[in-house]
Amino acid sequence: MAATMVLRKRFTVDDYYRMVDAGILGERERVELIDGEVVTMSPIGPRHTGCLNAAMKSLVLAAGDEAIVQPQGPVRLDRFNEPQPDIMLLRPREDFYASRHAGPADVLLVIEIADSSLSYDRGRKARLYAAWGVPEYWVADLPHNVMWRHTSPDGNTYRQIESLSRGQSMSPQLLPGCIVPVDVFLIEQQR
Repeated sequence: MAATMVLRKRFTVDDYYRMVDAGILGERERVELIDGEVVTMSPIGPRHTGCLNAAMKSLVLAAGDEAIVQPQGPVRLDRFNEPQPDIMLLRPREDFYASRHAGPADVLLVIEIADSSLSYDRGRKARLYAAWGVPEYWVADLPHNVMWRHTSPDGNTYRQIESLSRGQSMSPQLLPGCIVPVDVFLIEQQR
């Protein structure tokens, strides 16, 4: 029996946007480009939305003029990677990134709110952000009601990972004055 070789086509960011322009991907479709693959993102449930809203309010107030707080927008890491994290704290720019998407050097902090995507966010996405030198990566672990802080990127891993619980506060290493309670990331659904 002859062996068959499977070839995969990696899409670039430019290909990705051409697919949107051609109507192959809808502008509101929940996808992101990871290692040249168009990856479908998990649906956003009510708890995820509540946590995102609470975190956004807290981060905007805490960051003030020290950072731009960007919800669910892209970060162009290279020509094959443009993830769309739930929240990013970006270096301030006068044009608020109207002329181009943020890149790795613009990112102060990436935050993902994870429910069904927890293993993906703590695995593949953490490796991706570390590989591109994103200085700090937080994951709100909704199933376990804990925050994971990843710091000190080294290769495709973060050398330091710590968990924080309700009642604690945290601040990005590059914005020590931006103090937010862990609780805003772990809002519970009302019954």
